[in-house]
Amino acid sequence: MPITRNDATGNGPAASGGTPGPAPSRGHVWFVGAGPGDPELLTLKARRIIGTADLVLYAGSLVPPQVVACARPDARVVDSAPLTLEQTHALLRETALSGGVAARVHTGDPSLYGTVREQMRLLHAEGIACSVVPGVTAAFAAAAAAGVSFTVPEVTQSLVITRLEGRTPVPEAEQLRELARHGCAMAVYLSAAAPERLEEELAAAGIAPHAPVLAAHRVGWPDQTLAWTTAGGLAETVRRQGFSRQTVFLVLPGEAAGDTASRLYAADFAHGWRAVPQADKNGPGGED
Repeated sequence: MPITRNDATGNGPAASGGTPGPAPSRGHVWFVGAGPGDPELLTLKARRIIGTADLVLYAGSLVPPQVVACARPDARVVDSAPLTLEQTHALLRETALSGGVAARVHTGDPSLYGTVREQMRLLHAEGIACSVVPGVTAAFAAAAAAGVSFTVPEVTQSLVITRLEGRTPVPEAEQLRELARHGCAMAVYLSAAAPERLEEELAAAGIAPHAPVLAAHRVGWPDQTLAWTTAGGLAETVRRQGFSRQTVFLVLPGEAAGDTASRLYAADFAHGWRAVPQADKNGPGGED
């Protein structure tokens, strides 16, 4: 069933045939983006929900305990790392059907490389209300930590978020080498286990071996490590640094572009909040 909307009333998404779902439950399940690991990168709403929930179900393999340390003393706090989808659903279901609030805490942002769709489908089938709170994804936290921009005027105005194919298949048209041919900025997740293959894919796309790449490991955690490398040297960097899980690669063509600047703040750039004096429009001599 396609998910066309997230109905916080508990009715679930509208089914394609318009068939009404089960009666709404009294409780509520929140899918909460925990950010990359730093508790201070939680949104205010995420912290409030974790702090008031009856059940806090968090992915302990990716979310540090400090992120959920704000849970109520009497809340049930469970690490979902060893659990199956069915087991996590049983916990959420039990809490919601008893009228409680569950915080299902996911690393980064729940919409990216998560299992929210599968979990919501099960909840909707039982009329259990659920909503999503966005979080800071690792690529944005890594860019912030390094003080870099994905978009650079006159160089790239696009960002591709992707991954190497692993146990989860990637559509043929979305193979990394095909996307990298655009030459824009990229954030590559879930690929640290095969750095040689990542290097090969970038080379096959025509990315220059000296193109700047930032390898960011465990962003937001106390042992966060940022390592600058290149498209042709990233495999050696990953092996030398010992990076494995929780590494995101930022391919940043703008970092080699020299000085460029946005036109937004140029004196002769008019927009809805700033007019350009007539003299500036026509040059120092007035009208042409």
